[in-house]
Amino acid sequence: MFLENTVNQEEQFGWIEVICGSMFSGKTEELIRRLKRAQFAKQKVEIFKPTVDNRYDDDKVVSHDANEIRSTPVPAAANIRILADDCDVVGIDEAQFFDDEIISVCNDLANKGIRVIVAGLDMDYKGNPFGPMPNLMATAEYVTKVHAVCTRTGNLAQYSFRKSDDENLVFLGQTGEYEPLSRAAYYHAMGMGKTKQKTSSSTSRVRGPRPSSRHRRDSS
Repeated sequence: MFLENTVNQEEQFGWIEVICGSMFSGKTEELIRRLKRAQFAKQKVEIFKPTVDNRYDDDKVVSHDANEIRSTPVPAAANIRILADDCDVVGIDEAQFFDDEIISVCNDLANKGIRVIVAGLDMDYKGNPFGPMPNLMATAEYVTKVHAVCTRTGNLAQYSFRKSDDENLVFLGQTGEYEPLSRAAYYHAMGMGKTKQKTSSSTSRVRGPRPSSRHRRDSS
């Protein structure tokens, strides 16, 4: 359970909370829960998401379980700095898709006394740290890593395995394109993928012409 910061009120500063994990781990669910609690407390809340994320709705943050909250899509992190200047709480979803300026934006807002709640994937489909998320996690006061359940082993899942062959880093998808996997399942799945690539590349090589029967007789 997350507890709000209740330090010395004379030094009124904000803070940063990061919610990270794989796909289908409940990141957006947790973000929406915290933001709705703040709204219930009559705090001024603004929610932002990158314009590229239009999977479920253009103007709402929507979880995979269809929970939703109104949001403002923005093309770049700099827009958040302008629009969130007079808020008590700022929520940011899919932070991994923003440019690196999101790091300074979040810290500047927190330094002005704003509570900043950020949700995003901590790793891309290759298992590498995703975009600005490592730096956001490093500068945040609170980091919550949530886990999905591996679809193959039933263990905790921390990897987002991409089922398609698309190699673009930004590739929006749902259960048809991704599945959450544990470390062991992800390791085996990536190994199988490399094996298939090697097999397909070897079979697609252009073979030289076979010698004719006359050439074989002449050479003998």
